[in-house]
Amino acid sequence: MGKHAFIFPGQGSQFSGMGKILYDTNDLAKELFEQANDTIGFRISDTMFGGTDEQLKQTNITQPAIFLHSVIAYKTLNHLVPDMVAGHSLGEFSALVVNGTLHFTDALKLVSLRANAMQKACETNPSSMAAVLALPDEKVEEICAAVQTETGEVVVAANYNCPGQLVISGSIKGIEIACERMKAAGAKRALVLPVGGAFHSPLMEPAREELAAAIEATTFSHPSCPVYQNVVAKAVTNPADIKNNLIAQLTGAVRWTQSVQAMAADGATHFTEAGPGKVLQGLVGKIVKDTVVNGIG
Repeated sequence: MGKHAFIFPGQGSQFSGMGKILYDTNDLAKELFEQANDTIGFRISDTMFGGTDEQLKQTNITQPAIFLHSVIAYKTLNHLVPDMVAGHSLGEFSALVVNGTLHFTDALKLVSLRANAMQKACETNPSSMAAVLALPDEKVEEICAAVQTETGEVVVAANYNCPGQLVISGSIKGIEIACERMKAAGAKRALVLPVGGAFHSPLMEPAREELAAAIEATTFSHPSCPVYQNVVAKAVTNPADIKNNLIAQLTGAVRWTQSVQAMAADGATHFTEAGPGKVLQGLVGKIVKDTVVNGIG
């Protein structure tokens, strides 16, 4: 029998009404949502269930909302024990609750702090991200390095989402220059994304420092199964290593393609996405063939 991997989405999967069916139909879900409202000091569930798209796009809402939907969907709709877990960016926190590394309320506090710290970093230093399609990863990396060397602007490969889809991150000018060069090099598209800032780049350093202090002060337990972390794209079980990789994640790349490939190489034949949307299901299907992919939420 192959192994069952559970995967958890990141920012961008939110929608108005997310989690409402869980709240209305499941006592445990209702209890966890109310616990979350108490923990973060406002009724985030109300915004999730009835907020506008604009309200849900605010980082301090988006990140805890997706985290809550993902973890609660797993806890209430699933009785299977994962053989391995992974999360895309923010989703790594959901994965660490599911495999027992982090307590639910501790993780929620970290996610809220992370969201606020990232928001501050975005406001202090306006920056951006762009999706590059149909250009080899090596070429994207090469262009980013050249732009940085020649202009002094920050621009790095940030999200390795699937073969042929890589997101770059950096200063507004750096992204503009890099996008022109990507198109000239043969990219099908180089599209600036509607995001608040340069996530997973050196420009998130102020947020990384703030989050690092909170992570260091939080208890990380020994996990029930390995987590394939974004920055190393391999199985990790040592709590100290998990902490370090989680801290590095804010300024480091999300190696999602490589993580899914590593999970498949280690025996995963079934991937279940827990949480809002189907983004990761689509990406897994492009990264590994002949695997079962489904979702709960």
